[in-house]
This record gives sequence, structure tokens and C-alpha cells, in this order.
Amino acid sequence: MSIAAERRLGDRIARDIYRDPDYLDDPVLGDYLSAIWQPLLGAARARGDVPPELSERLAWELMISRDRRVNAFALPGGYLGVNLGLLAVTERPEELAAVMAHELSHVSQRHIARLVSSQDRLAPWMLGAMILGALAARANTEVANAAIVGSQAVAMQTQLNFSRDMEREADRVGFGVLTGAGFEGQGFVDMFDRLQQASRLNDDGSFPYLRSHPLTSERIADMRARLPLSTARAGPGVGPLQSAAPGAAANAPASGGPTGLRLDLPALSSATPPPSGLVALAPTVSAERHALMAARARVLAENGPDRLRAWLQTGQGASASPGVRYTAALSAQRLGQRDLALDLAQRLRGAVAASARPAADALMLELLLTAGSNSRVDPSGALLASLRDQALAGDSRADLLLGAQAALATGVPERAVSRLQAWVVQHPRDAMAWQVLARAHQAQGQTLRSIRAEAESRAAHMDYEGAADRFRAAQALPAGQRAADPMELAIVDSRRREVERMQRELALERNE
Repeated sequence: MSIAAERRLGDRIARDIYRDPDYLDDPVLGDYLSAIWQPLLGAARARGDVPPELSERLAWELMISRDRRVNAFALPGGYLGVNLGLLAVTERPEELAAVMAHELSHVSQRHIARLVSSQDRLAPWMLGAMILGALAARANTEVANAAIVGSQAVAMQTQLNFSRDMEREADRVGFGVLTGAGFEGQGFVDMFDRLQQASRLNDDGSFPYLRSHPLTSERIADMRARLPLSTARAGPGVGPLQSAAPGAAANAPASGGPTGLRLDLPALSSATPPPSGLVALAPTVSAERHALMAARARVLAENGPDRLRAWLQTGQGASASPGVRYTAALSAQRLGQRDLALDLAQRLRGAVAASARPAADALMLELLLTAGSNSRVDPSGALLASLRDQALAGDSRADLLLGAQAALATGVPERAVSRLQAWVVQHPRDAMAWQVLARAHQAQGQTLRSIRAEAESRAAHMDYEGAADRFRAAQALPAGQRAADPMELAIVDSRRREVERMQRELALERNE
């Protein structure tokens, strides 16, 4: 399979994932995952695992899902999926990084293309199973497993052995990527141990990662054998990880059961500089920050109120760890107890380590935005204004989007427009940024620009039909509104033609 064909297949699957109700674009979690992802991708490029052509032509995009099951998966074309459940059960950042490095290596070694091309006569079966399995896994484990088993049933024994070889290769390459990025190689071993223990205690379908990536004693032994060499080579202070405080894993809130998340995030490009006023995400992660992000994943993946109430009660204790407190604050918000959520978030801000303070501030800003005016914690709105200004001066995607929403909520949309415009120039596939920009333009009375931003948001998720409709709506505005901004109107006309061309190309692909 050529790189171009693999990318087209990946785009086709991604379009369906974007429309899935479980697809989640959470800027806070996205920033954290990107802080892990970018060093891994950089290490893979430096090692030569990702050559320039592959780096430029594949998507290299993370996708997040609300799925509570513990899973991550590589898709054709450079797309990688992460379930909330995976983030929720990991205790340290290097454990999550180990899984991401393994999945990245499936892509960099072009395992999907090799799987298809190794048996030409099986390609249609395998392609169909891959697509069905990737989509069905988000909703029904049994359907996904049936698709995978069905495809393997018609495969030759050599094909199955090749799959095992791919797992071993992804382990080997992924371990080098992990340690090359500065993460501790112990993360691979710890994650293997965690998954192996889970497989012994729980076989209710909550760990689909074990079904698609079966652990063997050989794989576990290989990672253990590599560990001393990795530890000796890395040394202290190397790479993106900050030193973790003793007992940091205890900051993770107690999990009442399996949880999960699948990712989607327009990844930052390490090949191009950020726009003026915005800098690339810092690669530093910490155990303290990880505890808060695992807590966030746990709550966002939970649908029932009972567990949220239990977490809320636990998190109000005087000795609650930051991770448990974060869980309680977000649980209170989801249960509609907004003042209590703000009280807990304020207590969290005063207790977290410096490395986790931005995450606590982001939670407080998020809660203030949902609480509305006249909250007990911030009756004058001074805290909201302060956090708004802090976020707009920040350098992360979550800062930008939360700060822009705060600017809209406080009646100063102009504070957000210039930052958002600079961002979407550099990140044209950031659908959420386009959506917030559309709201900001509308608040300023710039209807043409607002509708164009709505169209770009749809195009970012490859909804070319929806994008074309919005571009045509912009062109159908009254003459006075169109004439007021001739340059924007020219852009709308050009972009409409471009997405209509993409529509036609997509239709041809479907008919192939």
C-alpha cells in the first residue's frame, strides 16, 4: 500500500470518528497528551523511524474518545486513538507514554500497509475488518472482536505470525522512542505489569487493548531485559519528565471501576514554528499533573451519577489528595452543584504543586464559565477576569480557547479575535478554534467572517458537504454585508471551490 493510499484510508476512518458521539476534543487533556506525544514523535524522527516523506504525508494526529475501556489503537494514515479509560488507569506519565510510543511505532513501521500487502488476496478482507473494527470498537467490543477474528480466520498461519512479529517490533521500536524522548523505560514494564494483572482479575471486556495487543511472556521478558541498558543510558535529568514527588501515584483518585477516553486532538506540528505570540507546548510533564489529568479522564468518561456522588463525597475530605480533589470538583460540576465545585477548585489551587497549577487554574476558569454570574466564589467577576487575562497571555491551546471563551463571556470579544486568527493560520484543522472564532466574529457583528469560520470548522473535520453549504450561505448574505468585506468574500469564494473539489474527489473514492 502506498503512503498516499494509506493516508486516504486513514482520512476515511477519521471522518467517521469525528462524527461519533464519543469523539472528544478536550483542550486540557489534548494539551497534556500533546506534551507527551510531541517528544515521542520528535524522538522517532531523530532516530530515523519516521523519515521525512512519512513525516510530511501522514496525519500524525491524536484522537480522543470518551470510551471508558482501556484501549489505544493505531489507524492507517498516521492517526492514533486513545480511550479515556487508558489515561484514567495509568498512574504515571511514562506508563501512558509507553503505550503511545508503541502505537506510534505501529504507524512509523507501516504495519498496516505491510499487513495488507503481505497477502494481496486478503487485502479486501483485512481492510474491511480494520475499518469495521476501528469504528465498532468504540461502541461494541463484541462486534469489533468478531470483525477481527473473522478476518484472521481466513488468513494463513504465516499471516498470524507476522502480526505477532509486528507486536514485538512495535515494542522494540517503541522502547527506543520512549527512552529517546527522555521518558523512563520502566514505564513499559510497569504498563505491561498493570495490563497483565488486569487480564487476570478482569475479563469483562473493559480492557480491549489486551485483545488487540495480547501480552506474551516473551514480550514482557524482552522489555525487562532492555530496562537496565535504558536506565544506564538515560541517567538523571534527561528528557521531558520532571522528577516525581514520592508517593505521587497516590494523588490519583480511586477508580470505582474501569474508565476510558478516546482522543482526538489536532496535533501541533514540530516541523513549523508557531505563529507570532504563540509558542509550542512545553514538553515537560509531571506525576502531579498526570494525577489531575487522569482524574479528569475518569470523570469525563463517567455517565452515571452514583459514582460521581461517591467521588464528590471522598474529595471533600480535609486530607484529599490533589487528584481526588480535582475529581470531586469536576464531579460536583457535572452534578449541577456549581458553587461546591468552585469551592473545591479553589481549595485545589492552593494545594497543588507548581507543575500542576496551570491545570488547576484551567479547571477553575472552566467552572467559572459554566457557573454564570453571581457565583459565591467570585461575586464581582474579578477572578474570572484575572484568569481570563492569564489564559490569553498563555501559550497552550487550552489557554487560548478557555481565555477566548472567557473574553466572550465578559463582553470583550476583540481580546480573543487576534489570538484565534493567528492560531487557525498555523492550525487550520483545529475545528474548535474555528468554532470559537465564529462566535467571536458574530459577537462583533461580522456575520460574513462568522459564517466563514463555521465553514472552516466543518472542513477541519473533513465534512466537505457541510463546509460548502456554509460557504454558500456566506455568499448568499445581503449585498451590503458582503460588500463590507470584499477580501473576506474573495476568500469565501476560493474556499468554496476548494471544498467542492474535495467533495468530488471523495465521491470518486467511494465509487472505486
